[in-house]
Amino acid sequence: MVDKIFYPQPIIPVGPAKEGGKTQRPGQAGQVSFKELLDQQVAAGGLKFSAHAQQRLAARNIQLTGEDLAKINSAVDKAASKGARDSLIMMDRLAFVVSVKNKTVVTAMDDTNMKEHVFTNIDSALIV
Repeated sequence: MVDKIFYPQPIIPVGPAKEGGKTQRPGQAGQVSFKELLDQQVAAGGLKFSAHAQQRLAARNIQLTGEDLAKINSAVDKAASKGARDSLIMMDRLAFVVSVKNKTVVTAMDDTNMKEHVFTNIDSALIV
C-alpha cells in the first residue's frame, strides 16, 4: 500500500506513535515516514494521491522521488493556470491522470500499462 511509494529517504512504516508524534526505528534517526511527507505536502497545499492512485503506484512498483513530485505539482499548477480541470501528465515513462481542481492524482501507470489504453475524462495533457 502506501509504504511502497519510494522517495529519496527510505520509507518507514507507520506504527504506534511515540512521544512527539514521530515514529522511527532504531538507527534511522532523522528519516521521515511517507505519512509525514504526505502530511507536509497536503498542509502546504501540495499534491495528494487518491487511494486508487496509491494502489496503482504500489501494484506497478512506481517509485517517485521528491523531484518527481515537484515536477507533477508544477505541471498541475500550469494546468490550473490554463483553466484545466482533469489532466493527463506524461513524465518520462509514467502517466498520471490528475484532478487539477483538487490537486489529486487519480491514477498512475508506467509505460508497460499504457500500451493500447485510452485516456478518457481529461481536458488537457502536459508533458514534463
